[in-house]
Amino acid sequence: MHEGDGLFTKVDHGKVAGEVVRQVETLLLEGVLRPGDRLPAERDLARILDISRPTLRQALAELEEKGLLEARHGGGTYVAQVMRSVFAEPIIGLFASHPRATGDYLEFRAEVEAIAARLAAERATTADKAILSRVIEAMHTAHELDDPAEEARLDVEFHIAIVDASHNIVLIQTLRSIYNLLVHGVFYNRTTLYRLPGGRQRLMGQHEAIYKAIMAADGAGASSAVHAHLDYVRQAMHDAQSLDAREATALRRLQKFEPTDTTPGNARRRQTP
Repeated sequence: MHEGDGLFTKVDHGKVAGEVVRQVETLLLEGVLRPGDRLPAERDLARILDISRPTLRQALAELEEKGLLEARHGGGTYVAQVMRSVFAEPIIGLFASHPRATGDYLEFRAEVEAIAARLAAERATTADKAILSRVIEAMHTAHELDDPAEEARLDVEFHIAIVDASHNIVLIQTLRSIYNLLVHGVFYNRTTLYRLPGGRQRLMGQHEAIYKAIMAADGAGASSAVHAHLDYVRQAMHDAQSLDAREATALRRLQKFEPTDTTPGNARRRQTP
């Protein structure tokens, strides 16, 4: 089987190019194709769709004109970085520079992700559950290997898998754009949470609780577990910021005892209370 054989289907030759455009648009809306994904080579994709290469080029050109695909010279056709257009760059800059935005971001996520988790519990297919199981297993492995960077990456994948399982395309696109900002550290750095005593263990347990509720088709339990998780993240971020502030104050105090003049007499005088 060639790459992409399972994603695309043969098209009605009476519609051809328009059908190809709609098929790719649907895969994008449903989150099957992600920004940065590479489409199969033109020859392979034409074979999968059972259309001529000129017709395929016409469809791809229309998708490029819409800003959904981008052709890289000598490097194939890729899904464009459409997520970046959800928030304008000046707004993203404001998010990053205003502390209030992090609290509002977590408040928004708690409410919207609770809905997504409830829908996932109600709608998740066998394939959705298989994806969630693979992600949670990989999270456990990263946790056991004490790999916080990989654990943070999989944290995002876990939440994406949940919203994908909701099968609500507006939720999928909205939350993926929000997660994209988190990946780039606009609101906070996930590894900050791991510095807190017991932080990694608590986060792993919270993800496990969300996972179990969805697998058990317990919509109310999944929603409640999401709220508990993000309430903890909100408090943990506050605690981490307080810890950083205390450390900065202590370092400033320590600097008072750093001698600027290395002669023995001056050094003794600076250390005298």
